Amino acid sequence: MKQKKIFTAFLSIILLTIFLGCAGTPKKEGTGEYLDDTVITTKVKTAILAEPTLKSSEINVETFKGIVQLSGFVESPTDINKAVEVARKVEGVKSVKNDMRAK
Repeated sequence: MKQKKIFTAFLSIILLTIFLGCAGTPKKEGTGEYLDDTVITTKVKTAILAEPTLKSSEINVETFKGIVQLSGFVESPTDINKAVEVARKVEGVKSVKNDMRAK
């Protein structure tokens, strides 16, 4: 009986250590968060590519903890606003940081 309690305690410590190792921090992402951000980035890029008014080859998309950062160059301020609008509509996007510039 005593061995069973020791084994259970040991197993609990191991599992706790594993789960804490996967947790994100304010400056780093956990594995699950990284995958979520990758999915969001892909969805935003797809949405921008699907928008016929945007020249998307010059728009870069990065995501960290649901915050999307758009950078690069577009033809006009109208294109900047359109890209931000498209990105905000994507599921999972918490906010959009705009670092794009008009040519």
